[in-house]
Amino acid sequence: MIVNADDFGLALPVNEAVERAHREGILTTASLMVGEAAAEDAMRRARALPTLRVGLHVVLVHGKPVLPAAQIPDLVGADGNFSKNLAATGVKYFFHPRIRKQLEAEIRAQFARAHAGGVVLDHINAQCHFHLHPTVLGIIIRVARDYGSPPIRVPYEPFWPSWRANHDRAGARFANAVLLAPCLWLMKMRLRAAGIAYNDRVFGLSDVGAMTPGRVIAFTRELSDGVTELFFHAATEHWAHMAPELVPYQLEAELAALTSDDVAAALRTVGAERIAFSDVRAHAR
Repeated sequence: MIVNADDFGLALPVNEAVERAHREGILTTASLMVGEAAAEDAMRRARALPTLRVGLHVVLVHGKPVLPAAQIPDLVGADGNFSKNLAATGVKYFFHPRIRKQLEAEIRAQFARAHAGGVVLDHINAQCHFHLHPTVLGIIIRVARDYGSPPIRVPYEPFWPSWRANHDRAGARFANAVLLAPCLWLMKMRLRAAGIAYNDRVFGLSDVGAMTPGRVIAFTRELSDGVTELFFHAATEHWAHMAPELVPYQLEAELAALTSDDVAAALRTVGAERIAFSDVRAHAR
């Protein structure tokens, strides 16, 4: 089992939660947003925590770029940030060749910034799982070769185990498991062709912002053979000027799950081995 925290670098309360969850709890990995306000603090903490494996959380929607807006004018709005409209952005990235050059420049800049901060990449994923986009995935695979082709998250959450665990959010669980199936199949095929390791499944996709202790314990009862990633969005507290879409998230409850003795005991009970993505690559070889 990989236990991951997304959005490392977004804000100081997130970074504090990541450090605490790794030192005191079950967290094994974190995904770094290199363009956000607390990224430098996150990389400093990562250097001080050699057992915390850190990956790159590529941001191309809902966030800030690394490059100046003048170099990527087709990727950002008047405010200099990426769009929050996922559907329109996905269409634009797919059909406009000029945009692909800007995408590659920005993705390369994000990899380079993580490398400059001393991060040896454990894995790669993306904000809003935008690495499912075929254009984005192709660029990530190409750029990642310069950084050892680290494993990439496959955001497949199986419907029945997810449903049995908590008996709610049926629509979201069905959409994530079934409607995304063609994209997930293509993604895994391309990763195998590129020789890139990946996880078998995730829990947390349909429960984003609500990975509470009880919910996580329920997921542990649905673990099966292979590599499962549990991913979280944790913080020590909500903070001023945070993105409106994050306000409803139970960030503190997710930190409580990561540091819960009951959750840790549940993992021991089912015999789960906590690993990082780089361990998946080693096992695959």
